[in-house]
Amino acid sequence: MNKAAIILLYVIFFSVRGFCQSFPIKSVLSYPFPSQLITSPSGSKIAWAVNEQGKRNIYTATAPDYQVVKLTSYNEDDGQELTSLSVSDDGKWIVFVRGGDHGGRDGGPVNAGSSPVAPKMQVLSIPFAGGKPVTIGEGDYPVIAPNSKDLIFSSGGQIKIATIDGSAPAKNLFYAKGNNSGYKWSPDGTKIVFVCNRTDHSFIGVYKDQSTPVQWLLPSFARDHSPAWSPDGSEITFIRTQGSGMETDSILAKKHQPWAIWTVNVNTGEGKQIWKAPLTIKGSYPSIEGGANLAWAAGRIIFSSYEDGWPHLYSMDSKGKNRMLLTPGDFVVENVKLSTDKKTIIFAANTGKDKDDLDRRHIYKVSVDQNDMKPLSDGLGIEAYPVIAGDGKQVYCLSATAQRPLLPAVLQDGGKIRLIGEELIPADFPLKNMVIPKHVSFRAADGQLVYGQLFTPKNPAKSHPAILYVHGGPQRQMYLGWSPMDYYSIDYGVNQYLVSLGFTVLSVNYRLGLGYGYDFHKPLNAGAQGASEYQDIKAAGEWLSAQAHVDPKRIGIYGGSYGGYLTALALGRDSKLFAAGVDIHGVNNRFSANALEAKALAPDATLAAKIAQESSPVNYLKTWTSPTLIIHADDDRNVSFSQSADLAKRFEDKNFEFESLVIPDDTHHWMKFSNGVKVSEATAEFLKRKLFGN
Repeated sequence: MNKAAIILLYVIFFSVRGFCQSFPIKSVLSYPFPSQLITSPSGSKIAWAVNEQGKRNIYTATAPDYQVVKLTSYNEDDGQELTSLSVSDDGKWIVFVRGGDHGGRDGGPVNAGSSPVAPKMQVLSIPFAGGKPVTIGEGDYPVIAPNSKDLIFSSGGQIKIATIDGSAPAKNLFYAKGNNSGYKWSPDGTKIVFVCNRTDHSFIGVYKDQSTPVQWLLPSFARDHSPAWSPDGSEITFIRTQGSGMETDSILAKKHQPWAIWTVNVNTGEGKQIWKAPLTIKGSYPSIEGGANLAWAAGRIIFSSYEDGWPHLYSMDSKGKNRMLLTPGDFVVENVKLSTDKKTIIFAANTGKDKDDLDRRHIYKVSVDQNDMKPLSDGLGIEAYPVIAGDGKQVYCLSATAQRPLLPAVLQDGGKIRLIGEELIPADFPLKNMVIPKHVSFRAADGQLVYGQLFTPKNPAKSHPAILYVHGGPQRQMYLGWSPMDYYSIDYGVNQYLVSLGFTVLSVNYRLGLGYGYDFHKPLNAGAQGASEYQDIKAAGEWLSAQAHVDPKRIGIYGGSYGGYLTALALGRDSKLFAAGVDIHGVNNRFSANALEAKALAPDATLAAKIAQESSPVNYLKTWTSPTLIIHADDDRNVSFSQSADLAKRFEDKNFEFESLVIPDDTHHWMKFSNGVKVSEATAEFLKRKLFGN
C-alpha cells in the first residue's frame, strides 16, 4: 500500500471516529427522572416520584442511612404521571395523584397508551412504611389535614373530603358557586380557606362546618387569591389583583399590572391593604414560578417581587411596615420553601463563586427577618427544588452535573452533596460519554447580549455540521448540566446524543427566558408583537457557523413548543443560514386573542394584527426552502394540534416536500417514555440524514 493510500485511510478512520454513534439514544434517555421531592413534617424522611423509562413510582428514604425503598409497583409505560405528593403530619401516610398532565392547560386524564378503557385521574394514599395504595376518589390536588386522618381534594371545581385510609368514601365538603381551588387547612385543622373563582372576579372564603355559612373575606370586584394563614390561625394574608373589565386597552403598549397584599382577621372579618406594589412595569405582579410566593412566616410576611429588575424575596411585618429585601443581587430566586418552624426560607438561585453560575442553580437559605443569605451548595453542578426536613436538621434537593442526571441529595456541611438512589441509574447509561458544555455569549444585531451552552464533540472532525437547539417556554433557561425539568432533561440528553454523532451543538438562551433579569425576561416587541427574540436565534446561528471546524453550510436547528415556533421562523426567514430543521409542536400562526373575545377592538388592533402576521412562520412560506420535519401529538394541551395541521396543509398546497411524525393520544410532554424516545430518534435521524447525508 502506498503512502497516499495509508494517509487516506488514516483520515477516513479518524473522521468516522469523530462522528460515529457511540451509544443508542434510548440509553441516554434511560435515566431515572426524580420529581415531587418532599419531606415528612416529622423526622428526617423523604419521598419522591421517579420516572424510570415511563414506569412511574414512589420511593422513600430515611436518615441516617437513606436506604432507598420502592413504595409502589406501577410497571407499565402507560403515561400516568404521579403528582401532588405529600406526607401526613404524623409521617405515616403519603398521599398522591395518579394520572393527568399537570404541565398542560387541561390537567385532566391522559390516554397516551390508547387504552380501550378510559384512564382516570385519582387521589391515592399509601402507608409510608409500605403497603397497598388506597384509592380515595377521582380528583386532584389533595391536602392532608393536621390530624393526619382526613384530606380534601378538588373534583369538578368543588372540594371533597375523605379519610386518608379510605375507610369512608369521599363526599362533597360544601358547595360554593364557581371553581374552588387554593384551599388550605387552618393550623388547628378546624377551618379551610379557599379561593372561589367566578370568571371576572374571585373571592377568598373560609369554611368551618356544615351548620355555618361560608365566610367571604372582604369580597370585592377584584381577583383575590394566594391566601396564607397566620401561624396562630387568627388572620389570613392574600393577594388582590384587578378583576376583568370590558374596556379594551392597547395590545402593543406595555402596562403596569397592579397588585397588593391584604390581611384580614378571620374572627372579625376586618382587614386592610398593608402593601401595594410600585406603579412601574417591573413592579407588576411577578410572572415567575410561585407568583408572589406569599407566606406568613414567624412574625413576618414574605413575598416575591420583580420591582428591582430581579425576582427577589422581601419580608415585612403584619402591618406592612419595616419591609426589607432578603436576597439582594443580580440573580433569580425560585423554588421557594418555608421551614416548618417558619423562621427560614430556602431557595434556588443562579449565583455563586463561579462566573458561569449564571447558567446553574445552587441552594441558599435566608432568615425571614434579616438579609443573612448563605449558600448551602456550590460548585459546577445544578441543585434545585430544595426542601427542609420536618425536624429542621437536613436540607434536601435534586442534584445534577453536566454528565450525571438528576438525583435526590442531602446537602451536608461545607457544601458537600450526598446522593440518594445513585444505584437507580442503569448500568448502560453512557455517563463517561457525556461532554461538558461551555458557557458562551454573543451579541444580536440590536446589541442584545445572548447566552448559550456550547457542546463540542470530543474528537471534532474538520468542517462538520452543527445544530442550534432552541428551548421552549419561553420562560425557561437551559443550564450547564442536566435540567431539573423533565421535558428539558430529554432535550439535554438529545443534545448529548447529537454531539456523539459528531455535531457541535449550541443551546441558546434567548430573550424572553429566565436568569438574566427583567429586561431580558420581558423584552420589547417580542412574540406576536414583533418577534424581537428571533434576532437572538439568527445571531446564534451566525455565531455557530463561524466556529472553527463547523461547516457554515450545514447548520441545522430544532426545538419544541416555543422553540418549535422559533425553529419554524428560522427556517422561513433564513433558509440560507439554517439548512434543515425540526419543528416540534410549535406555534406557526400568531394572532391576536383580542379578536376572539366579546370586546370592542383595541385602538391598535389593526396594527397588532399586521405585526402578529409578520411574526408568524406561515408568513414566510415563499422563502422557506430548507428540509423540515414537523412533529406533534394530537392530545396536546399547550399548543393546538391544528397549528401543525395548518402548516402541513400550507406546505402541501405549495407542493413543498416535508416530513412528519404524528403521535396519537399523547400530550405536549410525551407522557409515554416510548413516545419521547420515538420523537428524539426521529429528530436525530432527520438532522443526521439531512446534514451528514447518511
